[in-house]
Amino acid sequence: MTKYLWRVEEVAELLGICRSRVFGLITTGELASVKIGKSRRVPDDAVRAYVAALAREVA
Repeated sequence: MTKYLWRVEEVAELLGICRSRVFGLITTGELASVKIGKSRRVPDDAVRAYVAALAREVA
């Protein structure tokens, strides 16, 4: 089963950063997210795109 949406806490764990940094990335638009009710979720493809963008910066 593929996971389409990640909780902010899960994204923080995946990226090895703190939860507040993930919210900061969302606020600045560097990481896309969606709101479902009162919950904020990050699409899997947004996490992958963010990591790919970081890799391009290094190259």
